[in-house]
Amino acid sequence: METLQIKTGTKEEMYKTLVQQLHGLWEGETDLIANLANTAAAIHQTFGFHWVGFYRVVGEQLVLGPFQGPIACTRIAFGKGVCGTAWKEAKTQLVPDVDLFPGHIACSALSRSEIVVPVFSSDYQKQVVAVLDIDSSSLNDFDETDQRFLEKICLELSNGT
Repeated sequence: METLQIKTGTKEEMYKTLVQQLHGLWEGETDLIANLANTAAAIHQTFGFHWVGFYRVVGEQLVLGPFQGPIACTRIAFGKGVCGTAWKEAKTQLVPDVDLFPGHIACSALSRSEIVVPVFSSDYQKQVVAVLDIDSSSLNDFDETDQRFLEKICLELSNGT
């Protein structure tokens, strides 16, 4: 298996390369946890974000899943913080400054900006089954390019498993 490394180029070029690499990692693998783990590692390794991981919907809570980075919050309630809001609203939350997000849950004092993308079930109900949470130690680190590609990754991830 080829080792992923932080790439150079524009953000869009880096995402295009990442998407191709993820297709190779997911090929033939139907286990969601394995695919979440490799996805978190590949994003983290490509961009070097402070924290990249998934929270899975378990009952009325988000429960920590595969991640890369420092220790994280283990459980998040529905509608709480950025992750819980993404789950409740079933839409991406792009937060330029976490200190300005009402009810932000500070798992790490180093997190300054955040993007959270829902992962939907592949059935016709399209329920949120997980969220992809990415934290940066820089303010305003995420933009519409991140949102577009991360939503694409989460859609392909949910459709393939």
